[in-house]
Amino acid sequence: MLDFKKLPLDVQLTALLDGETTPEQKQELEQRLATDEGAKRLFDKLRHGADFGKHRFDDVLKEPVPLALVRSIKSAQPPKAPVAPRASRPSLKLAPSAPQALAAAIILFVAGCGIGFFVAGSTSTMRSTAPTTMETASEPTEWLMDVVANQRLIARQPRHIFEVPSTQAEEISTWLTSTVGVAFRVPDLSDQGWTFQGARVFIGDGRPVGQLVYTSADGDLASICFRKDNLPADADDFKETIKDEIGVVSWHNAGTSYVFVGPSSEASLGQLAMQVATSI
Repeated sequence: MLDFKKLPLDVQLTALLDGETTPEQKQELEQRLATDEGAKRLFDKLRHGADFGKHRFDDVLKEPVPLALVRSIKSAQPPKAPVAPRASRPSLKLAPSAPQALAAAIILFVAGCGIGFFVAGSTSTMRSTAPTTMETASEPTEWLMDVVANQRLIARQPRHIFEVPSTQAEEISTWLTSTVGVAFRVPDLSDQGWTFQGARVFIGDGRPVGQLVYTSADGDLASICFRKDNLPADADDFKETIKDEIGVVSWHNAGTSYVFVGPSSEASLGQLAMQVATSI
């Protein structure tokens, strides 16, 4: 039988964090934490590491799936012939006892807390030494989220996808140029099956964004969005990501950020973005 009192203090405190102690063990540990400063500091570090590790794992789950990966999954072909089953071998089943399972769970949790604690310390150091880089990198993320949200909004209102129709080309040019502060031309994507319908203006991360709206014969919606920015001249170009059902291709040129946004199922989204970049 595993003697809980003989376990290292960090293992006991981890069991307390995980709710794996008996009422008597919990009471003894809480009394020690109230009188032992060293034990209290260790407990705080373990708790901080566990919380940080959980938050980092949640952030990883929220990251968008790469567009290329989604397309490769959709285009994967099933096997042409069934694979013959392999002869099964007798397997040795290991059934750990309850004390062994508890000890393994405690050890794994302690390891996770330690990793989270050390990662938290290194992340804090990185943030304190390079705040300017972090702030610059966060800027594109905010406006891309606004672009995706706006795309979803107008996709649900097919009768109100533009403010000025495509027939008023001169009005669109004057209006967007003066509002957004970016000179542009309306790209012709008709050879790719996309028809220009009109233009809109919305706010992205506190700045006016010009939006050119296109539709396909199947009723799909795509947009070219652009705004002034403060990104360095060597900013990375043509980044592709997926936000659920929406595919996003972003790039930067001469003080302006551009985004081509459309259905994630559109395989030529990247090629369309490059065509837009050369003609806008």
